[in-house]
Amino acid sequence: MKKTFVTKEKLEEIAQQFPTPFHLYDERGIRQNVKELYEAFSWNKGYKEYFAVKATPNPFLIRILNEYGCGTDCSSMTELMLSEAIGIAGQDIMFSSNDTPEAEFAKAAQLGAIINLDDITHIEKVERAVGHLPKTMSCRYNPGGLFRISNDIMDNPGDSKYGMTDEQIEEAFCIMKEKGVEEFGIHAFLASNTVTNEYYPMLAKVLFELAVRLHKTTGANIRFINLSGGIGIPYRPDQEKNDIYAIGRGVRKVYEEVLVPAGMGDVALYTELGRYMLGPYGCLVTRAINEKHTHKEYIGVDACAVDLMRPAMYGAYHHITVMGKEKEPCDHTYDVTGSLCENNDKFAIDRKLPKIDMGDLLVIHDTGAHGYSMGYNYNGKLRSAEILLCEDGSARMIRRAETARDYFATFDFCDILDKMRFE
Repeated sequence: MKKTFVTKEKLEEIAQQFPTPFHLYDERGIRQNVKELYEAFSWNKGYKEYFAVKATPNPFLIRILNEYGCGTDCSSMTELMLSEAIGIAGQDIMFSSNDTPEAEFAKAAQLGAIINLDDITHIEKVERAVGHLPKTMSCRYNPGGLFRISNDIMDNPGDSKYGMTDEQIEEAFCIMKEKGVEEFGIHAFLASNTVTNEYYPMLAKVLFELAVRLHKTTGANIRFINLSGGIGIPYRPDQEKNDIYAIGRGVRKVYEEVLVPAGMGDVALYTELGRYMLGPYGCLVTRAINEKHTHKEYIGVDACAVDLMRPAMYGAYHHITVMGKEKEPCDHTYDVTGSLCENNDKFAIDRKLPKIDMGDLLVIHDTGAHGYSMGYNYNGKLRSAEILLCEDGSARMIRRAETARDYFATFDFCDILDKMRFE
Protein backbone atom coordinates (compact mmCIF):
# COMPACT_ATOMS: atom_id res chain seq x y z
CA MET A 1 0.00 0.00 0.00
CA LYS A 2 1.31 3.44 -0.89
CA LYS A 3 1.44 5.92 1.96
CA THR A 4 0.55 9.57 1.64
CA PHE A 5 2.90 12.23 2.97
CA VAL A 6 -0.03 14.10 4.55
CA THR A 7 -2.75 13.05 6.98
CA LYS A 8 -6.47 13.30 6.30
CA GLU A 9 -6.83 15.88 9.07
CA LYS A 10 -4.08 18.06 7.66
CA LEU A 11 -5.44 17.71 4.15
CA GLU A 12 -8.94 18.77 5.23
CA GLU A 13 -7.35 21.79 6.89
CA ILE A 14 -5.46 22.69 3.70
CA ALA A 15 -8.59 22.16 1.59
CA GLN A 16 -10.43 24.67 3.75
CA GLN A 17 -7.82 27.25 2.80
CA PHE A 18 -7.30 26.22 -0.82
CA PRO A 19 -10.27 24.69 -2.66
CA THR A 20 -9.76 21.40 -4.49
CA PRO A 21 -8.40 20.36 -6.86
CA PHE A 22 -4.77 21.27 -6.25
CA HIS A 23 -1.30 19.78 -6.54
CA LEU A 24 0.39 19.39 -3.17
CA TYR A 25 4.18 19.07 -2.71
CA ASP A 26 6.14 17.72 0.23
CA GLU A 27 9.05 20.03 1.11
CA ARG A 28 10.54 17.63 3.67
CA GLY A 29 10.59 14.74 1.19
CA ILE A 30 12.09 16.88 -1.58
CA ARG A 31 14.93 18.05 0.63
CA GLN A 32 15.75 14.57 1.92
CA ASN A 33 15.76 13.14 -1.61
CA VAL A 34 18.17 15.70 -3.07
CA LYS A 35 20.53 15.23 -0.11
CA GLU A 36 20.62 11.48 -0.75
CA LEU A 37 21.28 12.00 -4.47
CA TYR A 38 24.32 14.16 -3.80
CA GLU A 39 25.58 11.73 -1.17
CA ALA A 40 25.29 8.83 -3.65
CA PHE A 41 27.52 10.62 -6.17
CA SER A 42 29.81 12.42 -3.72
CA TRP A 43 32.71 10.23 -4.89
CA ASN A 44 32.78 12.21 -8.14
CA LYS A 45 34.34 15.59 -7.45
CA GLY A 46 32.54 17.46 -10.23
CA TYR A 47 29.10 15.85 -9.87
CA LYS A 48 26.11 18.11 -10.50
CA GLU A 49 22.37 17.58 -10.93
CA TYR A 50 20.63 19.72 -13.55
CA PHE A 51 16.94 19.51 -12.66
CA ALA A 52 14.74 18.92 -15.71
CA VAL A 53 12.60 22.07 -15.63
CA LYS A 54 10.05 20.52 -17.98
CA ALA A 55 9.03 18.11 -15.23
CA THR A 56 7.87 20.78 -12.76
CA PRO A 57 8.48 24.37 -13.85
CA ASN A 58 7.80 26.04 -10.51
CA PRO A 59 10.38 28.55 -9.21
CA PHE A 60 9.64 27.82 -5.55
CA LEU A 61 10.48 24.14 -5.98
CA ILE A 62 13.49 24.78 -8.21
CA ARG A 63 14.88 27.19 -5.61
CA ILE A 64 14.74 24.43 -3.00
CA LEU A 65 16.78 22.16 -5.26
CA ASN A 66 19.17 24.99 -6.08
CA GLU A 67 19.97 25.37 -2.37
CA TYR A 68 21.72 22.00 -2.61
CA GLY A 69 23.67 22.87 -5.75
CA CYS A 70 21.25 21.78 -8.46
CA GLY A 71 21.27 23.65 -11.73
CA THR A 72 18.57 23.51 -14.39
CA ASP A 73 18.16 21.50 -17.57
CA CYS A 74 16.25 23.71 -20.01
CA SER A 75 14.80 22.91 -23.43
CA SER A 76 12.91 26.07 -24.41
CA MET A 77 13.01 29.86 -24.29
CA THR A 78 10.60 30.13 -21.37
CA GLU A 79 12.54 27.57 -19.34
CA LEU A 80 15.68 29.64 -19.90
CA MET A 81 13.77 32.76 -18.86
CA LEU A 82 12.53 31.02 -15.70
CA SER A 83 16.07 29.99 -14.76
CA GLU A 84 17.29 33.54 -15.33
CA ALA A 85 14.50 34.97 -13.17
CA ILE A 86 15.36 32.60 -10.32
CA GLY A 87 18.99 33.71 -10.51
CA ILE A 88 20.38 30.57 -12.14
CA ALA A 89 22.77 31.34 -14.99
CA GLY A 90 26.12 30.44 -16.54
CA GLN A 91 27.14 26.81 -16.50
CA ASP A 92 24.47 26.08 -13.89
CA ILE A 93 22.17 25.82 -16.94
CA MET A 94 22.28 22.93 -19.40
CA PHE A 95 20.41 23.77 -22.60
CA SER A 96 19.32 20.47 -24.18
CA SER A 97 16.81 21.04 -26.93
CA ASN A 98 15.85 19.68 -30.33
CA ASP A 99 14.46 21.26 -33.49
CA THR A 100 15.75 24.47 -31.92
CA PRO A 101 15.04 28.03 -33.13
CA GLU A 102 18.15 30.19 -33.40
CA ALA A 103 16.75 32.71 -30.93
CA GLU A 104 16.84 30.05 -28.22
CA PHE A 105 20.50 29.26 -28.89
CA ALA A 106 21.20 33.00 -28.67
CA LYS A 107 19.42 33.25 -25.31
CA ALA A 108 21.26 30.23 -23.94
CA ALA A 109 24.60 31.71 -25.01
CA GLN A 110 23.67 35.08 -23.51
CA LEU A 111 23.10 33.37 -20.15
CA GLY A 112 26.37 31.46 -20.47
CA ALA A 113 24.56 28.12 -20.45
CA ILE A 114 26.18 24.91 -21.65
CA ILE A 115 24.65 24.19 -25.05
CA ASN A 116 24.05 20.48 -25.66
CA LEU A 117 23.57 19.92 -29.41
CA ASP A 118 21.01 17.38 -30.57
CA ASP A 119 22.17 17.33 -34.20
CA ILE A 120 25.35 18.01 -36.14
CA THR A 121 23.58 20.63 -38.30
CA HIS A 122 23.03 22.72 -35.17
CA ILE A 123 26.71 23.67 -35.11
CA GLU A 124 26.04 26.14 -37.92
CA LYS A 125 22.81 27.32 -36.26
CA VAL A 126 24.69 28.20 -33.08
CA GLU A 127 27.31 30.06 -35.11
CA ARG A 128 24.63 32.06 -36.90
CA ALA A 129 22.76 32.79 -33.67
CA VAL A 130 25.75 33.63 -31.50
CA GLY A 131 28.46 34.61 -33.98
CA HIS A 132 30.86 31.96 -32.69
CA LEU A 133 30.89 28.68 -30.81
CA PRO A 134 31.16 28.87 -27.00
CA LYS A 135 34.35 27.46 -25.44
CA THR A 136 32.37 24.68 -23.74
CA MET A 137 29.81 22.59 -25.64
CA SER A 138 28.19 19.17 -25.48
CA CYS A 139 26.65 16.72 -27.95
CA ARG A 140 23.80 14.28 -27.54
CA TYR A 141 24.47 10.68 -28.55
CA ASN A 142 22.11 8.01 -29.90
CA PRO A 143 23.64 4.54 -30.42
CA GLY A 144 20.57 3.27 -32.26
CA GLY A 145 19.09 -0.20 -31.94
CA LEU A 146 17.51 -1.46 -28.74
CA PHE A 147 18.81 -0.70 -25.27
CA ARG A 148 18.82 -3.87 -23.21
CA ILE A 149 19.65 -4.88 -19.69
CA SER A 150 20.20 -8.66 -19.73
CA ASN A 151 17.31 -9.89 -21.87
CA ASP A 152 14.96 -7.05 -21.00
CA ILE A 153 14.36 -4.35 -23.59
CA MET A 154 14.44 -1.03 -21.73
CA ASP A 155 13.73 1.25 -24.70
CA ASN A 156 14.27 1.72 -28.43
CA PRO A 157 16.84 4.49 -29.10
CA GLY A 158 16.84 3.60 -32.79
CA ASP A 159 13.26 4.87 -32.99
CA SER A 160 14.05 8.09 -31.11
CA LYS A 161 14.32 11.48 -32.79
CA TYR A 162 17.07 12.56 -30.39
CA GLY A 163 20.84 12.53 -30.69
CA MET A 164 23.67 11.83 -33.14
CA THR A 165 25.11 8.60 -34.51
CA ASP A 166 28.65 7.44 -33.72
CA GLU A 167 29.95 8.89 -36.99
CA GLN A 168 28.11 12.17 -36.54
CA ILE A 169 29.27 12.83 -33.00
CA GLU A 170 32.89 12.15 -33.95
CA GLU A 171 32.60 14.51 -36.90
CA ALA A 172 30.86 17.10 -34.72
CA PHE A 173 33.68 17.00 -32.16
CA CYS A 174 36.27 17.51 -34.92
CA ILE A 175 34.38 20.46 -36.42
CA MET A 176 33.74 22.07 -33.03
CA LYS A 177 37.37 21.64 -31.96
CA GLU A 178 38.55 23.26 -35.20
CA LYS A 179 36.16 26.16 -34.58
CA GLY A 180 37.53 26.90 -31.12
CA VAL A 181 35.61 24.72 -28.66
CA GLU A 182 37.99 23.81 -25.84
CA GLU A 183 35.93 21.69 -23.43
CA PHE A 184 33.49 18.97 -24.47
CA GLY A 185 30.65 17.03 -22.92
CA ILE A 186 28.67 13.94 -23.92
CA HIS A 187 24.99 13.32 -23.19
CA ALA A 188 22.53 10.50 -23.84
CA PHE A 189 19.03 9.52 -22.75
CA LEU A 190 18.35 5.93 -23.71
CA ALA A 191 15.41 4.84 -21.54
CA SER A 192 12.61 6.47 -19.58
CA ASN A 193 11.29 5.80 -16.07
CA THR A 194 13.44 2.74 -15.38
CA VAL A 195 12.76 1.05 -12.05
CA THR A 196 16.03 -0.85 -11.82
CA ASN A 197 19.39 -0.06 -10.25
CA GLU A 198 21.14 -1.40 -13.37
CA TYR A 199 20.09 1.27 -15.88
CA TYR A 200 22.48 4.07 -14.94
CA PRO A 201 25.58 1.81 -14.71
CA MET A 202 24.73 0.32 -18.14
CA LEU A 203 24.20 3.76 -19.65
CA ALA A 204 27.39 4.98 -18.00
CA LYS A 205 29.36 2.14 -19.59
CA VAL A 206 28.08 3.10 -23.05
CA LEU A 207 28.98 6.77 -22.55
CA PHE A 208 32.31 6.15 -20.82
CA GLU A 209 33.48 3.87 -23.64
CA LEU A 210 32.31 6.45 -26.19
CA ALA A 211 34.24 9.16 -24.33
CA VAL A 212 37.44 7.12 -24.43
CA ARG A 213 37.02 6.50 -28.18
CA LEU A 214 36.31 10.16 -28.94
CA HIS A 215 39.25 11.32 -26.85
CA LYS A 216 41.56 9.01 -28.79
CA THR A 217 40.20 9.78 -32.28
CA THR A 218 39.60 13.53 -31.96
CA GLY A 219 41.88 14.62 -29.11
CA ALA A 220 38.89 16.42 -27.57
CA ASN A 221 39.21 17.51 -23.95
CA ILE A 222 36.13 15.78 -22.52
CA ARG A 223 35.31 17.49 -19.22
CA PHE A 224 31.91 16.02 -18.37
CA ILE A 225 29.54 13.18 -19.16
CA ASN A 226 25.83 13.79 -18.67
CA LEU A 227 23.89 10.64 -17.75
CA SER A 228 20.66 12.61 -18.27
CA GLY A 229 17.46 11.28 -16.68
CA GLY A 230 15.68 7.96 -16.86
CA ILE A 231 15.83 6.90 -13.20
CA GLY A 232 12.19 6.17 -12.54
CA ILE A 233 9.82 5.92 -9.61
CA PRO A 234 7.50 3.11 -8.48
CA TYR A 235 4.06 4.27 -9.56
CA ARG A 236 2.52 0.93 -8.55
CA PRO A 237 2.49 -0.13 -4.89
CA ASP A 238 4.03 -3.53 -5.69
CA GLN A 239 7.10 -1.96 -7.35
CA GLU A 240 10.33 -1.56 -5.40
CA LYS A 241 11.90 1.90 -5.53
CA ASN A 242 15.37 2.46 -6.92
CA ASP A 243 18.28 2.51 -4.47
CA ILE A 244 20.19 5.66 -5.36
CA TYR A 245 23.19 4.57 -3.30
CA ALA A 246 23.40 1.26 -5.20
CA ILE A 247 23.09 3.21 -8.45
CA GLY A 248 25.90 5.54 -7.41
CA ARG A 249 28.13 2.58 -6.51
CA GLY A 250 27.35 0.89 -9.83
CA VAL A 251 28.30 3.98 -11.82
CA ARG A 252 31.49 4.38 -9.77
CA LYS A 253 32.53 0.79 -10.55
CA VAL A 254 32.20 1.38 -14.31
CA TYR A 255 33.94 4.77 -14.00
CA GLU A 256 36.94 3.11 -12.36
CA GLU A 257 36.95 0.28 -14.91
CA VAL A 258 36.68 2.42 -18.06
CA LEU A 259 37.65 6.05 -17.51
CA VAL A 260 40.36 5.83 -14.86
CA PRO A 261 42.62 3.42 -16.83
CA ALA A 262 42.25 5.73 -19.87
CA GLY A 263 43.62 8.66 -17.88
CA MET A 264 40.19 10.30 -17.69
CA GLY A 265 39.63 9.99 -13.95
CA ASP A 266 38.90 13.71 -13.60
CA VAL A 267 35.78 13.73 -15.82
CA ALA A 268 32.77 15.23 -14.03
CA LEU A 269 29.42 13.44 -14.02
CA TYR A 270 26.15 15.26 -14.49
CA THR A 271 22.54 14.14 -14.26
CA GLU A 272 19.33 15.85 -15.32
CA LEU A 273 16.64 14.08 -13.35
CA GLY A 274 13.06 15.28 -13.15
CA ARG A 275 10.67 12.50 -12.23
CA TYR A 276 13.09 11.04 -9.68
CA MET A 277 13.61 14.44 -8.02
CA LEU A 278 9.98 15.46 -7.48
CA GLY A 279 7.58 12.76 -8.74
CA PRO A 280 6.86 10.97 -5.43
CA TYR A 281 6.80 14.25 -3.50
CA GLY A 282 3.70 15.62 -5.19
CA CYS A 283 0.09 14.49 -5.37
CA LEU A 284 -3.14 15.69 -6.93
CA VAL A 285 -5.79 16.31 -4.29
CA THR A 286 -9.37 16.10 -5.51
CA ARG A 287 -12.83 15.58 -4.07
CA ALA A 288 -15.59 13.17 -5.08
CA ILE A 289 -18.52 15.23 -6.36
CA ASN A 290 -20.64 12.84 -8.47
CA GLU A 291 -21.48 9.17 -8.72
CA LYS A 292 -23.07 7.40 -11.64
CA HIS A 293 -24.49 3.88 -11.86
CA THR A 294 -24.93 2.67 -15.44
CA HIS A 295 -23.05 -0.15 -17.15
CA LYS A 296 -20.23 0.57 -14.75
CA GLU A 297 -19.78 2.34 -11.44
CA TYR A 298 -18.35 5.83 -11.88
CA ILE A 299 -17.00 8.31 -9.38
CA GLY A 300 -16.68 11.85 -10.70
CA VAL A 301 -14.11 14.12 -9.08
CA ASP A 302 -13.49 17.85 -9.33
CA ALA A 303 -10.12 17.33 -11.07
CA CYS A 304 -9.82 16.18 -14.66
CA ALA A 305 -7.18 15.35 -17.26
CA VAL A 306 -6.14 19.01 -17.57
CA ASP A 307 -4.71 18.61 -14.05
CA LEU A 308 -3.04 15.26 -14.79
CA MET A 309 -3.03 14.02 -18.36
CA ARG A 310 -0.71 10.98 -18.01
CA PRO A 311 -3.54 8.46 -17.47
CA ALA A 312 -5.47 9.82 -20.46
CA MET A 313 -2.43 10.22 -22.71
CA TYR A 314 -0.44 7.09 -21.86
CA GLY A 315 -2.84 4.90 -19.93
CA ALA A 316 -0.42 5.51 -17.06
CA TYR A 317 -1.15 4.11 -13.61
CA HIS A 318 -1.37 6.49 -10.65
CA HIS A 319 -2.27 5.03 -7.29
CA ILE A 320 -5.31 6.49 -5.52
CA THR A 321 -5.88 6.75 -1.78
CA VAL A 322 -9.32 7.53 -0.40
CA MET A 323 -8.34 9.59 2.61
CA GLY A 324 -9.53 8.22 5.93
CA LYS A 325 -10.41 4.86 4.41
CA GLU A 326 -6.90 3.42 4.07
CA LYS A 327 -7.78 0.43 6.28
CA GLU A 328 -11.14 -0.30 4.72
CA PRO A 329 -11.50 -3.18 2.24
CA CYS A 330 -11.12 -2.36 -1.46
CA ASP A 331 -14.35 -4.10 -2.34
CA HIS A 332 -15.79 -1.62 -4.86
CA THR A 333 -14.78 -1.34 -8.52
CA TYR A 334 -14.83 2.16 -9.98
CA ASP A 335 -13.85 4.23 -12.96
CA VAL A 336 -12.64 7.49 -11.44
CA THR A 337 -13.36 10.24 -13.95
CA GLY A 338 -13.09 13.93 -14.62
CA SER A 339 -15.59 16.16 -16.42
CA LEU A 340 -13.95 16.59 -19.84
CA CYS A 341 -15.97 15.73 -22.94
CA GLU A 342 -13.52 12.92 -23.66
CA ASN A 343 -14.01 9.29 -22.64
CA ASN A 344 -10.31 8.90 -21.82
CA ASP A 345 -10.63 11.46 -19.02
CA LYS A 346 -10.23 8.77 -16.39
CA PHE A 347 -7.73 8.64 -13.54
CA ALA A 348 -8.49 4.95 -12.98
CA ILE A 349 -10.38 2.23 -14.81
CA ASP A 350 -11.90 -0.77 -13.02
CA ARG A 351 -9.92 0.19 -9.91
CA LYS A 352 -10.58 -1.65 -6.67
CA LEU A 353 -11.12 0.97 -3.97
CA PRO A 354 -13.02 1.36 -0.68
CA LYS A 355 -16.58 2.63 -0.94
CA ILE A 356 -16.36 6.29 -1.95
CA ASP A 357 -18.88 8.75 -0.57
CA MET A 358 -19.57 12.20 -1.94
CA GLY A 359 -17.19 14.71 -0.42
CA ASP A 360 -14.41 12.20 0.17
CA LEU A 361 -10.92 13.52 -0.48
CA LEU A 362 -8.89 11.45 -2.94
CA VAL A 363 -5.12 11.64 -3.23
CA ILE A 364 -3.73 10.71 -6.65
CA HIS A 365 -0.10 9.80 -6.01
CA ASP A 366 3.18 10.62 -7.77
CA THR A 367 2.17 13.77 -9.63
CA GLY A 368 5.15 15.85 -8.51
CA ALA A 369 6.69 15.62 -11.98
CA HIS A 370 4.91 15.69 -15.35
CA GLY A 371 1.70 16.49 -13.49
CA TYR A 372 0.83 20.17 -13.46
CA SER A 373 3.43 20.85 -16.16
CA MET A 374 1.53 18.85 -18.78
CA GLY A 375 -1.74 20.69 -18.10
CA TYR A 376 -3.85 22.35 -20.76
CA ASN A 377 -7.14 24.20 -21.23
CA TYR A 378 -9.31 21.93 -23.36
CA ASN A 379 -13.05 22.42 -22.75
CA GLY A 380 -12.18 25.77 -21.24
CA LYS A 381 -10.98 24.04 -18.09
CA LEU A 382 -8.74 26.02 -15.77
CA ARG A 383 -5.56 24.63 -14.28
CA SER A 384 -5.47 24.18 -10.53
CA ALA A 385 -3.27 25.68 -7.85
CA GLU A 386 0.04 24.32 -6.58
CA ILE A 387 0.52 24.18 -2.81
CA LEU A 388 3.70 23.47 -0.84
CA LEU A 389 3.39 21.55 2.43
CA CYS A 390 6.27 23.21 4.27
CA GLU A 391 8.57 21.49 6.73
CA ASP A 392 6.94 23.34 9.62
CA GLY A 393 3.51 21.94 8.68
CA SER A 394 2.15 25.13 7.13
CA ALA A 395 0.73 25.22 3.62
CA ARG A 396 1.90 27.83 1.12
CA MET A 397 0.41 28.58 -2.29
CA ILE A 398 3.24 28.52 -4.85
CA ARG A 399 1.01 28.95 -7.91
CA ARG A 400 -2.54 30.21 -7.83
CA ALA A 401 -5.34 28.52 -9.71
CA GLU A 402 -6.17 29.94 -13.11
CA THR A 403 -9.22 32.14 -13.48
CA ALA A 404 -11.55 32.77 -16.39
CA ARG A 405 -9.78 36.10 -16.89
CA ASP A 406 -6.51 34.19 -17.40
CA TYR A 407 -8.17 31.94 -19.96
CA PHE A 408 -9.49 34.84 -22.02
CA ALA A 409 -6.46 37.13 -21.55
CA THR A 410 -4.93 36.33 -24.94
CA PHE A 411 -7.93 37.98 -26.64
CA ASP A 412 -6.52 41.35 -25.57
CA PHE A 413 -6.40 42.48 -29.22
CA CYS A 414 -10.19 42.57 -29.62
CA ASP A 415 -13.22 43.90 -27.77
CA ILE A 416 -14.39 40.54 -26.45
CA LEU A 417 -12.86 41.15 -23.02
CA ASP A 418 -14.94 44.29 -22.65
CA LYS A 419 -18.06 42.16 -23.02
CA MET A 420 -17.00 39.51 -20.52
CA ARG A 421 -18.36 39.53 -17.02
CA PHE A 422 -15.89 38.12 -14.49
CA GLU A 423 -16.87 37.21 -10.97
